[in-house]
Amino acid sequence: MSTDKTDASQAPVDAAPVAAGASVAAVDPRLLVREQGFAGYVSEFKRKIKGGDLGAIPVVIGLIVICAIFQSLNSAFLGAENLNNIFVAMVATGMMSVGIIFVLLLGEIDLSVGSVSGVSSAITAVLSVTHGMNEWLAVLVSLAAGAVIGALHGFFFARVGAPAFAVTLAGLLFWNGFMLQILGSNGTINLDSDGVVGKLTTYYFSDVAAAYGLALIAVLAYFVPSFLANRRREAAGIPSRPLSDLLVRTVLLAVGVFGVAVIFNNYKGLPLAVLLFGIVLVGSDFVLRRTSYGRKVFALGGSVEASRRAGINVTAVRISVFAIAGLFAAVGGLFWASKIAAANQGAGSGDLLMNVIAAAVIGGTSLFGGRGRTWNALLGVLVITSIQYGLALQGIATPIQYMITGGVLLATVVIDSVTRKTQKSAGRA
Repeated sequence: MSTDKTDASQAPVDAAPVAAGASVAAVDPRLLVREQGFAGYVSEFKRKIKGGDLGAIPVVIGLIVICAIFQSLNSAFLGAENLNNIFVAMVATGMMSVGIIFVLLLGEIDLSVGSVSGVSSAITAVLSVTHGMNEWLAVLVSLAAGAVIGALHGFFFARVGAPAFAVTLAGLLFWNGFMLQILGSNGTINLDSDGVVGKLTTYYFSDVAAAYGLALIAVLAYFVPSFLANRRREAAGIPSRPLSDLLVRTVLLAVGVFGVAVIFNNYKGLPLAVLLFGIVLVGSDFVLRRTSYGRKVFALGGSVEASRRAGINVTAVRISVFAIAGLFAAVGGLFWASKIAAANQGAGSGDLLMNVIAAAVIGGTSLFGGRGRTWNALLGVLVITSIQYGLALQGIATPIQYMITGGVLLATVVIDSVTRKTQKSAGRA
C-alpha cells in the first residue's frame, strides 16, 4: 500500500487495519474532516490543540487584545492616521524579519542584521550624496553589498564550520565600525526626501482605486487558484474542500483586506511601503512553500544529516540563506533611512535587532528550526509596532516599552517550547 508522504504525519492513529493487497486511495484526512461541516472543524481544532499545533491562534488573539486595550485607553489608536502610521512603520522591521525567518528555519541565528542595515543606508548615502552617483544605482550597490556580506557570514559558518552565533556577532561589531568609518566624522548624511529612498515611506497612491484594486487582486489571487485546484481534485476523484469552505475563507479574507483598504483611503491612500512589503511577503512565501529550494531549507531545519544523505548541497543552501538575510537587512536599512531622510551613526542600533528577531518568533517561527512562514513576519511586527505606538500614545517611557516587548517575546518563546514538547509527546515533531 502506497501512502502520500506529505499527509502521512497527519493520518489518524486509530485508523482501521487494511487487508493485505487491498487497494486504498491516498486521502488527506484534513479534507475528510472538512467534509463533515462545522462538527468536522471542531474535531480538527481539538486534534491540532492536543498535538500542539497552535498555528497563528495565539498571536491573532494577542493582537486583538492589544488593540482592544489601547483603544479603550485612547480612542485615537484605531483611527485612520495612527493605523496608517503603524502599517508604514512596521515595514522596515518586517523586511528584516523576513530574512531572519530564513535563518531561523535552519535553526540558526543572525545577530548582524542591524549593523548590515546601517551599512546599507550608509553606502547609499555616501555614493549618491557624497560622490554624486545615480541614486538608483547606489541603491542597487547597497543591496548587493548586503547580500555579499550575508554570504560571507554564511561562508564562515557553512564552509569553515564556525558557529553562526559567533560569526554574526563578530559581523555585528565589524560592520557597525565599517558604517561609522564610511560616514566620516560628521556622522550624518542627509538624503533627498523626494529621492528614491526618501519616497519609500512617504509616497502614497492617493487614488482610492489603488487600495481597493489591490484588495480585489488579493481576494481573486486566493479564490481563483483555490477554486481551480478543488476542481482538479474533484475531477481526479480526490477529496477537496467544499465550496462553502472556500467561500467562507474568501469572505473573511475580503473583509480583512478591504477593511485595510478603507483605512488607507481614509487617510492618504495606499502607502508604497505597504505595497512593497506585501509583494515581498507573497514572493518569499512562494519561494519557501512552492519551490525545491524552499523544501531544502525546511529539510535542513529538520535534519542536516538526513538532508545531506538526500543529496542536498547543505553548504550552498546555508550560504544562500545568510545571503538572503543580508539582502533583506539591507532593504530594511533603506526603509529606516527613508523614515528620517538620512543615514547616521545610530542606524541599526538600539532595540532594532531584538525587534527583528522578536517579530519572527512572535509571529510563529520556531527558534528550533523547521517551522515557520514568512507571513509570520507580518503578524509579529504588527504586534510589536502596535505595542510601541499604543504605549507612545499613552506617553509611556521607552524603558517601559523595552520591558513590555521583552515580556511578550519571553511569553512567545515559552509557548514555542511548550508547543514543541507537546508535539513530541504526540509524535508529530
